[in-house]
Amino acid sequence: MTEKEPTPITATKAISNSVLGISLFAILAAGVIALTQVTTSSKIEANIREAQSRALYEIYPATLDPKLYEHRLTLNANELNFDRPVDGFQAIVDDRVHGVILPVRTKEGYSGDIDLLVGINNDGKIASVRVISHTETPGLGDKIELAKSEWILSFNGQSRTSNKDPRWAVKRDGGQFDQFTGATITPRAVVAATAIALNYFERHRNDLLQIKGALPDEQ
Repeated sequence: MTEKEPTPITATKAISNSVLGISLFAILAAGVIALTQVTTSSKIEANIREAQSRALYEIYPATLDPKLYEHRLTLNANELNFDRPVDGFQAIVDDRVHGVILPVRTKEGYSGDIDLLVGINNDGKIASVRVISHTETPGLGDKIELAKSEWILSFNGQSRTSNKDPRWAVKRDGGQFDQFTGATITPRAVVAATAIALNYFERHRNDLLQIKGALPDEQ
């Protein structure tokens, strides 16, 4: 008994079914990928917001200004190297701005962007600096995290004489800040980013130190 050759109609139907199956699989796969990307992106954003909130109160503790998170400032994102809107924060004590916290980004990290929060007191001295997100090398560049090293605390209380102050560099470049063994690019980028925040503060000092609108208790 010989096998029958498939008729043109049967062959066309088989091809159509195959194409339909592949198309459905592709649509399903694309949907899964898109859902994964959205879910992952949402988690990343949530983690960054959580890190930011925690870092704010590490720079200016809640005992100083318990409503720090509510005292927001609208900033010029481009001057701080962001391509999206960003907010700053005022630490207000006794109806006076004690200091501000400015977000800043550097694109000069070894492995990509590094986002920071820089606290600056009203006298121009650094209150403290915290890293919010980065992709630097574990065991080397990640020492910019307070959880990995106390290096970031070397900014506390620092000031500068001008925007060309030679001390604002890592020691390898003639400045005052240590670099890491085997890693100079990352600390150099953080020092430069902190200087960008200081530049912004100095350009906009009067505006940044003016209380915006009524305080929450007065509304």
